[in-house]
Amino acid sequence: MLLVAGCSGGHGASSAPGTGRTAAPAPARPPPDLTDRRPCRGARRFTCAKLRVPLDRAAPGGDQLRLRVAVEDVRRAPRGVLVVLSGGPGQPGVPFARRSRARLGAAARGYRLVLVDQRGTGAGALRCPALQRAMGTSDLTPPPPAAVRDCARRLGPRRTHYTTADTVADLDDLRAALSAPRLSLLGTSYGTLVAERYALAHPDRTGRLVLDSVVPHAGVDATDPRPLREVGRVLRALCAARRCASDPARDLAAVVARDGDGPALYDTLVALSVGAPSFPGVLAALTAARAGDREPLRRLVRDVRLAQRAPAGFLSQGLHEATLCAESRLPWPADARLARRRAALRAAAARLRPADVAPFAVATAVGNGFVSSCLAWPPVPRPRRVARELPRIPVLLLAGDRDLSTPLAWAREEAATASRGTLVVARGDGHGVLAQEPAGRVHRAVVRFLQRPDG
Repeated sequence: MLLVAGCSGGHGASSAPGTGRTAAPAPARPPPDLTDRRPCRGARRFTCAKLRVPLDRAAPGGDQLRLRVAVEDVRRAPRGVLVVLSGGPGQPGVPFARRSRARLGAAARGYRLVLVDQRGTGAGALRCPALQRAMGTSDLTPPPPAAVRDCARRLGPRRTHYTTADTVADLDDLRAALSAPRLSLLGTSYGTLVAERYALAHPDRTGRLVLDSVVPHAGVDATDPRPLREVGRVLRALCAARRCASDPARDLAAVVARDGDGPALYDTLVALSVGAPSFPGVLAALTAARAGDREPLRRLVRDVRLAQRAPAGFLSQGLHEATLCAESRLPWPADARLARRRAALRAAAARLRPADVAPFAVATAVGNGFVSSCLAWPPVPRPRRVARELPRIPVLLLAGDRDLSTPLAWAREEAATASRGTLVVARGDGHGVLAQEPAGRVHRAVVRFLQRPDG
């Protein structure tokens, strides 16, 4: 991070062109601070404030963002600061202050809880109306390419300053503003990636990590077939528990092959793993659809799409695209033009076998919204490489075995990179384990982990 602009050769001044005089050094950026402090509305015992950060870390004196922060009012915090990071990318954090405190309970004893609206979220959400209408809270609904292009035009060049690396730098400014030597981090979904990347960037400033519904720190391959295969495993596990008459994975495969609606069904099942991991009505609807009665399944898809409607302040699709398209591993080079992207996508599809993506088709793997939205996004700088392993800090990983958004395979992949990591699998849970088990085995594991002595 550059704190002073306009310096060269390691000196504090340079010659002004054509004058022979020494130009004054550019003013240093003020140290990070929390301003505009006031009680948080709707969250007793929290103070809300603003954290001022540069939009462009390479130009700290340029445009500034003011990120909303909620800080718990506690007299003493012997265990330090615990930052709760929300998901998306695109979801704010401050509105969940009260809920986070209640959900953590004894696990947060001795900590000062802090939540932040990450850049591009909440009141500062990146707003792209057409894209927001098309996708709502979905990752996987294929949006109209025109809506994606319109979003990129609206955001303009600033869209390149909403990466995870920018958010990590913001978090370290927050740490400095709080006068905290270290941060412990509890992230959910995309928040786990932010937590992991912070630990990689600042291992000496990181206490411990709780990763709920894990995104691997190396990032995600947009055409990774494993999440598609997980759908069959989860459906069959549900069927075994309920002793259903047919094989739901075969039912789904038959419906997708006949109707060609793989992306819509995939999006529906992933959304249910987040909001209703018992998958109500799914098994019967799949059986009926395979037999020719499509209406129950169509109604389920329609109901989920209605539930996914949400404004940018709840989850910003503009930020979602700006971050994911800059950081995901896509079949084409990051800076490739559209024609080359399409050719690379066709080549990626040709490398996938039907068995790789069953019970879906290859068209679902390369045609869902995660891939198709980035196909229409402007070229971006090449993403930076990251270390293979997490630093040697305590890590607790939580995964629901019915999670189709951040599947169990990802948590196991990340656990293998954490030399001091412990993976807890929540049977019968979907995405966002702590929200589903506020007083169960998972919560007890979090209490033990956050309350155990250092070392």
